[in-house]
Amino acid sequence: MERASYAIALGSNRRTVHGSPRETLHAALDALGGVAAASPVIETAPLGPSRRRFANAVAIVASEEMPPELLTRLKAIERAFGRRRGQRWGERALDLDILLWSGGAWASPGLVVPHAQFRRRGFVMGPLAAIAPGWRDPLTGHTMRQLLARTRNSRV
Repeated sequence: MERASYAIALGSNRRTVHGSPRETLHAALDALGGVAAASPVIETAPLGPSRRRFANAVAIVASEEMPPELLTRLKAIERAFGRRRGQRWGERALDLDILLWSGGAWASPGLVVPHAQFRRRGFVMGPLAAIAPGWRDPLTGHTMRQLLARTRNSRV
């Protein structure tokens, strides 16, 4: 496969060996490799039962991996940073999600690209639109800038 671009969401709300959630995201960017662009880190309220605020960012990563191989590597990075399976939407050392792939849409067991919820999450759309405003959603045809405007105007 030739080099593809991926939009990767990063999130953390627990200290790790790398430091604060914000410092953990910076270390995760180094671990990802191939980072072509990274958004500023923002702090957001948690979804679900966690009480701790999240540090969130989005990175554009170049890779020769197909989506399933990249997902396997992202899960290995999460584990290396101390991520353990637990309560859904609970506290986590590191969360890495594939949002978009320059190859368009992908569906296989355990992986759907574009990410099913990315359009509804301001903590994803803001950073994503900041670094890839013209990237088009392969399912809707809208740019990230357009989707961000819809997210801001939505009550979801």
